[in-house]
Amino acid sequence: MLEARLYSRAVLLALFVVAGFANVAQAQVPGETLKVRPLQRDGQLLVTFSLDGGLTDEMKAVVQSGLRTVFTYTVELKMKVPAWVDRTVASSVISTSVDYDNLTRRHTVSLARNGRVEQSFVVEDPAQVAQLATNFDKLALFETRLLEPNREYYVLVRADARPRSTTPWPWSGTASGMARFTFIPN
Repeated sequence: MLEARLYSRAVLLALFVVAGFANVAQAQVPGETLKVRPLQRDGQLLVTFSLDGGLTDEMKAVVQSGLRTVFTYTVELKMKVPAWVDRTVASSVISTSVDYDNLTRRHTVSLARNGRVEQSFVVEDPAQVAQLATNFDKLALFETRLLEPNREYYVLVRADARPRSTTPWPWSGTASGMARFTFIPN
């Protein structure tokens, strides 16, 4: 009987420790939050998102060193399912790579969607580089024909940067943001 109680307490303690580490692992870096806004228009779900705080000083130093820096945003469209796991309707990956040329003092910023490069810019202003790497306006990522009328949905965006910070996992901190909406067809 005593062994069963000790075993129960050990299991309960282990659950609390795991829950505590999960909260720490999901903590965001202070000042870095992701704002998300979905908009439905002309059969498309347009998603606007931005990383508050832009580039951290550490990321700016990595870019200025000439090391390729890649920002990856995973965008998931999910349907709210009561009393069950929410269903992923569609997902898309947006990535921005920044290359700095120390000789010309110019940045090359490339935007890719699901692995295909869509746009590439040559930029001299570091503020504009931060804008291009962390702010996205009305990206047509999903079609509304995938959605059921009058259902609850949400768009979840997770951001990650490579190379990572010097902080060891799980405290490296990726930013995430979410926005809920009800699909009402036009």
